[in-house]
Amino acid sequence: MTLSFDLFWSFRSPYSYLATGRIVEIEKTYDVAVNVRPVYPIAVRIPGFFDRVNPLWPPYLIRDTVRISQMEGIPYAWPNPDPIVQDLANKVIPKEQPYIHRLTRLGVAAAEAGKGLAFIDEVSKLIWGGTEGWNEGDHLAQAAARAGLDLAELDAKIEADPDHYEAVIAENEKAQEAAGHWGVPLMAYGDECFFGQDRIGHLLWRLEQNGLQKRA
Repeated sequence: MTLSFDLFWSFRSPYSYLATGRIVEIEKTYDVAVNVRPVYPIAVRIPGFFDRVNPLWPPYLIRDTVRISQMEGIPYAWPNPDPIVQDLANKVIPKEQPYIHRLTRLGVAAAEAGKGLAFIDEVSKLIWGGTEGWNEGDHLAQAAARAGLDLAELDAKIEADPDHYEAVIAENEKAQEAAGHWGVPLMAYGDECFFGQDRIGHLLWRLEQNGLQKRA
């Protein structure tokens, strides 16, 4: 019997990116289905979040994610442009967000096409792997193609019914909280959630307890 788990994931989360390669390997190695459920980053979901965050957190995040990337041998650089448009001086995040809304809707469309994991893998490597101007030219189209998708077709579906994709994102965010956490990456299996790229091993252990088998 194929096991499955939900993956709540954000295009703005460096930890989501750093976790994705390991999750791809698990899906390749084991008889398990990964239900990719894109959510908006906390900067969009919680207005004023950065006004309340401990000032020690952002520099720690940078140091920690660089350390993880070095240890794991994963290409990593803060995206240019950042998927979230933000005034760093006054921490204001404007309502108009040309990148993160499109990316998250595309993630939903890819998941509905049955290629959610491949899409977030390819696009996150593009965004976080050091590609300057990842939003320009055919970078996104090529990433989608590597995932087995046509970017123009995905964009057309979203343009035809944007409310559908927003509703799915909202439902994903509700399910994320119902699973027991607010952060990403978050893996939910059964009545348990596993938060963070450093909990993937715990998830795998639990799946193995429930009969996870390697693919033939």
